[in-house]
Amino acid sequence: MANVKMYNMSGAEVGTIDLNDDIFGIDVSEHAMHMAVVQYLANKRQGTQSAKTRAEVRGGGRKPWRQKGTGRARQGSIRSPQWTGGGVVFAPKPRDYSFKLNKKFKRLALKSALTTKVTEEKIVVLDELNLAEIKTKEMSKILANINVEKALVVMDGTDNKNVILSARNIPNVKTAGVNTINVYDILKYNTLVLTKSAVAKIEEVYA
Repeated sequence: MANVKMYNMSGAEVGTIDLNDDIFGIDVSEHAMHMAVVQYLANKRQGTQSAKTRAEVRGGGRKPWRQKGTGRARQGSIRSPQWTGGGVVFAPKPRDYSFKLNKKFKRLALKSALTTKVTEEKIVVLDELNLAEIKTKEMSKILANINVEKALVVMDGTDNKNVILSARNIPNVKTAGVNTINVYDILKYNTLVLTKSAVAKIEEVYA
């Protein structure tokens, strides 16, 4: 089992925590992580782009000049793609870019991402993360205490409203619950910050 140091909100080491090798110590699948990121980005696309083909551009019904005898190249319509104001060849149309990955594959990708953070020693575990009031300054101070900047802060999802609201204006910091973490965010942020309760919940959900 991987053994990681545990800190309090002041940045002092308060012990260690063992991480389940079935989640934080598997053989990393780069392919699974890649596909999970591709799916995440594809599913976020609106797919609303649209352009007109030559059939949809107004005008161009009459042949601009006769076929032969003018010395110019033959043309059938002023709305052909090679003309200014003409239609677009293979014009993009609204479409759904999303696709599905099976549950086992997504779990493999998530476990691979978590394992990568452990291997790179880019994971920080806090014994607790609670704020009595919504205060960005306090949240910034906690992150400074544990020496992290670009971080994904993962909590167990229960009564973390003050932390979430305190962190939302800090650049390069994102908060998430155990049920909303994804491979893209884990890999995007330099450091993964987990609360002790979040570790327990991840091991419970994904074991």
